[in-house]
Amino acid sequence: MSDLAPATTDRRMPKGFEALACLPFRWLIGALLCFFLGMQGQLLVRSLLAWELTHSELSLGYVNLVVAVPMVLMSFFAGAIIDRVERRKLLIITQLLIMANELLLLTLIMLGQLTFPVLLGSSFLMGVLFPFVMPTRAAMVFGMVGRDLLGNAMALQSATMNVGRIVGPAVTGALIPLLTLKGAYAVAILLHLIATVTTFKLPLSYPEHKAKKSLLGDMLYSFTYIGQHRPIMLVLLFGLFPLLLMLPAHSMLVVFADDVWRVGEDGLGLLMAMVGAGGISGAFIVARFGNPLSRTRWMLATAALFGVALAVFTQSPWFYLALVLMLCASMLNDITQTMNNTIVQLLAHNEVRGRMSSMMMLSLGLTPLGVLPVALAAERYGVAGTMFFACLIMLVIVALLYGLSPTLRHLDARMAAQQRAE
Repeated sequence: MSDLAPATTDRRMPKGFEALACLPFRWLIGALLCFFLGMQGQLLVRSLLAWELTHSELSLGYVNLVVAVPMVLMSFFAGAIIDRVERRKLLIITQLLIMANELLLLTLIMLGQLTFPVLLGSSFLMGVLFPFVMPTRAAMVFGMVGRDLLGNAMALQSATMNVGRIVGPAVTGALIPLLTLKGAYAVAILLHLIATVTTFKLPLSYPEHKAKKSLLGDMLYSFTYIGQHRPIMLVLLFGLFPLLLMLPAHSMLVVFADDVWRVGEDGLGLLMAMVGAGGISGAFIVARFGNPLSRTRWMLATAALFGVALAVFTQSPWFYLALVLMLCASMLNDITQTMNNTIVQLLAHNEVRGRMSSMMMLSLGLTPLGVLPVALAAERYGVAGTMFFACLIMLVIVALLYGLSPTLRHLDARMAAQQRAE
């Protein structure tokens, strides 16, 4: 589909939800919500299974590791595939394979034959398949809603995923006492089935041009394309730094709860709730107020404010003030990332949109690298001082990127001129 293809709409929507006027996008959002609710529920159950099978804290780390490593490695391969084939079919096939993997696991649970190595193998396969799901969805959005509604659509996608992250584990946790762990897992699989059936309602989505390179050539072209398009390279690079700060902050919340404010598990739960609520709030702010002519300024400003809010959070002497600051920091980070993703999708050509979506997932997969140095420094210097210093580093990097890059400073004007020309 051409970049200039109009979105198919069938009704007017309130401001902030305009992209939902596009019927195919409504189906996409519905399928995404079901998929994320099911996936988050399954991740919770997998952690519980790992604990029941081993009673080892290290096993929880292994389960997450075998998902994260193939997710990073497969991002290169998945992006090239997404830009070579019809995307709806690829999404359906991938979701069916995920369902088959989960059904096999459920069968072994019911037969009492599940072992920890098998659980690791199943988790590894999920990590292999997941990079084909989210980038494929992202690559389809532009063709559904068009340029004018892309920012709103990306914000609504972000809000949907944040709702799934919060509601999925909560609902699954509530279902386990009612239906047993097996029943809760079956409900998660049912949600995957609904997501797959709903995907059949989406329109076909073909790449702009037929692939002329080998698969390896297409994979390597991701880096060539980024190198040839400096704005995309700078936006991807810029978006990486807030992520490298936010993930360690999430990982260290338990330390803040126990050692800084001494509020225990209840306090940790409140902090995590603020993270989720902030993410949802940020996505809806972008959907409602995001100016299509100033996305880069929004991205730059909210990244800086995110660093400030998180820095003040680390030094707060009062727990309830820290809750407000974490809500603000999470909200600002979500605005930054939503704007970042939207800018990349607007700048990229349709023929490489799948690969650019995969590069964003690769950035997300690399962010755990930021946890280890922060954890090592926190053991030696304390978590509050370490995170405060990390915030200062990020603020300096943001200032340098803005001050030394005319490309970033003038990117809004460039995109506005491109839009007027089209």
